[in-house]
Amino acid sequence: MPRPRVHDLDTLLDAAEKLAATAGPSAVTVRAVSDATGVSNGAIYHAFGSRSGLVGSAWLRAAQRFLALQQSRVDDALTDPAPTSAVSAVVAAAEVPAVFALDYPQSALLLLTIQRDELLGTDVPADIAEKLTQLDRSLVELFIRLSTALWGRKDGRAVEAIEACVVGLPTGLLIHPAKRADGWRVPDAAARARLDAAVRAVLHLDPPLPKPRNRKGQS
Repeated sequence: MPRPRVHDLDTLLDAAEKLAATAGPSAVTVRAVSDATGVSNGAIYHAFGSRSGLVGSAWLRAAQRFLALQQSRVDDALTDPAPTSAVSAVVAAAEVPAVFALDYPQSALLLLTIQRDELLGTDVPADIAEKLTQLDRSLVELFIRLSTALWGRKDGRAVEAIEACVVGLPTGLLIHPAKRADGWRVPDAAARARLDAAVRAVLHLDPPLPKPRNRKGQS
């Protein structure tokens, strides 16, 4: 059985995203995606191996898109010679959920309003699991980059302060209020202004000093 062409794979992932975003993770089945796209069950299994491979690939694509946008915005902000460029870079990273929702609305619904474990469960194919682990590492590396640019530090407490700005505050101020029963609502200018102010307020405070290490070099 021939493998679906590359553009067909995107069509299948688009369908899986839409099903998960509009009807919940349990709605994403090989048969449902087949019905939505006209691609046979056999071709879908040939492409992804299993339902887990299909939903894992959909989540992975959305997460890769999100991180690529976040890294690009941070790169752009840090190239500014202004002394406040590091603060602007953290703000830019924090605002990505709002920008992402405009560029990829279905990916945003999948990634930002559905828990990864809820969608993927425990049966994640090894290759997908490895790529997800690498994405998690890349996100931590982004936090470290921002922490270093801002404070010249990459210890745990400094990185946690960046994570609070880039993950915690957007989750509370942009993502949760945007999830409504009638669908995705892109955060408006007022919500983004509140996020901007909150991030800058956190960054105005130096993070706590690193935890002292004991004689064995442990925190």
